[in-house]
Amino acid sequence: MKRILFIEDDHVIAEVQKDYLEANGFSVDIASSGNKGLQMALSGAYDLILLDLMLPHTDGFEICRQVRKVLNIPILIVSAKKEDVDKIRGLGMGADDYIIKPFSLGELVARVKAHLSRFERLVGSVERKTEEIRIRGIVIDKRSRKVFVNGKEVLLTSKEYDLLLLFVTHPNQVFSKEQIFERIWGMDSLGDMATVTMHVSKLREKIELDPTNPQYIQTIWGVGYRFNL
Repeated sequence: MKRILFIEDDHVIAEVQKDYLEANGFSVDIASSGNKGLQMALSGAYDLILLDLMLPHTDGFEICRQVRKVLNIPILIVSAKKEDVDKIRGLGMGADDYIIKPFSLGELVARVKAHLSRFERLVGSVERKTEEIRIRGIVIDKRSRKVFVNGKEVLLTSKEYDLLLLFVTHPNQVFSKEQIFERIWGMDSLGDMATVTMHVSKLREKIELDPTNPQYIQTIWGVGYRFNL
């Protein structure tokens, strides 16, 4: 089932369109503010974004710009703003379509289906071949060894990058410190385990919103570490 994020501050409009989209086989989440919508969009959990322009806190133009930096999914602007300058700006920010309110629910579903189909046909097959890994807000470009967290690039040392790559390619798997040391440093388990602890701590500082309460790299006391999906 395709997942759609609808960023819209009018609750009545959002709920009506959500019900109609779900009746047509989609899963829909609603964000009623720009800040929340941007956070959810950057999670990488959605196949398509429906985006209003006039939003509290962060407007739709900025959301589109930030999302397009790291995600290649269809973005459809739905707005009451009819001026050509707004259409040009929205499409220039990377939106795939601009739908002017009011519109029929049938038209909305038709456009959503058309863009998802086009994306899968023209982009999906190529994207599967790229060297990118996406887990929630983390994007890893294996070709350039660049890492982005919630749309912002974070600079990792070589070992920090290798450690993150080990974790994300084995989600929910518990690694002991000895196993990590052997895989990352290429030595047997007689190495200095404090090195592993230090590198995990440094990595958390760079990718976790709150390193003291990590959401990605979880400590399994007495065993080692696990990367949570």
